[in-house]
Amino acid sequence: MTFAMVRPLWWLQALCLGLASLAWQARAQEIELPPPDPLGVSQGQLDAGYWIRKLERPDQRILDSAAIEAQNARLRASDPTWHDIEALPQTLDAEQVKTWVDARSQRPQQTLYDEAGKQGNERQIDRLVAALDLGAIPQTQITRFGLVVRRASLRTFPTHLRVFTAPDDTDIDRFQETALFPGTPVVIAHVSRDRKWWFVVSPLYTGWIERSAVAEGTRDDVFGYVHRTPTLTVTDAKVRTVYTPGAPALSELELDMGTRVPHLTAVPPTAVINGQLAYAAWPVQLPVRTEDGQLAFSPALIPRNADVAREPLPLTRANILRQAFKFLGERYGWGHDYNGRDCSGFVSEVYRSMGVLMPRNTSDQARGPAFDRIAFDATTTPEQRAAALRRLQVGDLVYVPGHVMMVIGRERGEPWVIHDVQGVSVRNAQGALQRIPLNAVSVTPLLPLRAGEAQAMTDRITAIVRMRPVK
Repeated sequence: MTFAMVRPLWWLQALCLGLASLAWQARAQEIELPPPDPLGVSQGQLDAGYWIRKLERPDQRILDSAAIEAQNARLRASDPTWHDIEALPQTLDAEQVKTWVDARSQRPQQTLYDEAGKQGNERQIDRLVAALDLGAIPQTQITRFGLVVRRASLRTFPTHLRVFTAPDDTDIDRFQETALFPGTPVVIAHVSRDRKWWFVVSPLYTGWIERSAVAEGTRDDVFGYVHRTPTLTVTDAKVRTVYTPGAPALSELELDMGTRVPHLTAVPPTAVINGQLAYAAWPVQLPVRTEDGQLAFSPALIPRNADVAREPLPLTRANILRQAFKFLGERYGWGHDYNGRDCSGFVSEVYRSMGVLMPRNTSDQARGPAFDRIAFDATTTPEQRAAALRRLQVGDLVYVPGHVMMVIGRERGEPWVIHDVQGVSVRNAQGALQRIPLNAVSVTPLLPLRAGEAQAMTDRITAIVRMRPVK
């Protein structure tokens, strides 16, 4: 074979390869292949076991149950966000009720938009304020109590209206405050003008909740339930009661991590509960709402294979990691929206599964007087800040304005975190600032995170909180 005979074949092969390359590029553009991950997170790092294996004595207790209860007692006694509703007097005066409502339901001063992007107006705000029906608050009223019977939103105003600060951002509903879970005790302080909402005071938060989510009962019945033992603690992100066709209120009821319910240990395995034999499940007692809104109690079943524990989990670094990673990938939900949770809800529910109480919001958690904390301010030097970062330990909570991250370990000496986050900003390979819309419980390195072009996220740290004995 001569060279002349080979050449056309080489040319044809090159042409085919070129066409194939162009076709591949076209397909890549068509399906919009994502850029390389600028966070550098590997699949292995998305497993709690990866981080646990790095630890020495991962199952050593950080605080025992007595120390945790002492810390919780400090929170109840000293934290201004805690409401000791059990200690409230037999009657409430109008000034106290109005103070509660005014503190939560302040007239919006910023421009708000609905889900269609339409700007609100003063007439609509007037209607929201009128719905509070503040003039109907009696001078004195009997202190009324209730138990939450299903997971329900706590709202700024007595409305399902979702409002946003930008017409093209409908993720953060500014009227969404938090959620309350089954078995949470509340004081029923006021009712909306349309009679469909109650303003309630829970131990950790105040706000408007649908009346249908609360059963009214006596003080003794409510707190008898709250203090009843033994209990089961939910240790998965969520568990559900078994499907119960004859009792819809108890059927597939969602119980979130850290929720504690009375365990009916005296129920024999051969008992039939709601049409099902009890031996293959955990029998528990749950509050229910009767047709006239009153509190009653009913047995229910949690599947035996559900992730629950007879006691809160031991507070260890291994358990902190295991519990945190059970939320990995859950959609970010501001104020427990989207049936999920936000950054402060995430960390507080992880710790709640180990018996530790925390305030609801990041600002209150960061300055909580019950915790061992390191505070940062304008006088903190870069050297002091860097030294604090070097001392970070698994389970430490790192606070920046409006956000909290949980330390999970180190890679090449640098701290990594897990957090429930809308998005983060980092520099990409070209040095440009890139926004990554995570919108989920996510694992990220800490040091590359940016607060803007000129500021690292670590420069904005306001506090580091660590669960340990307070000296």
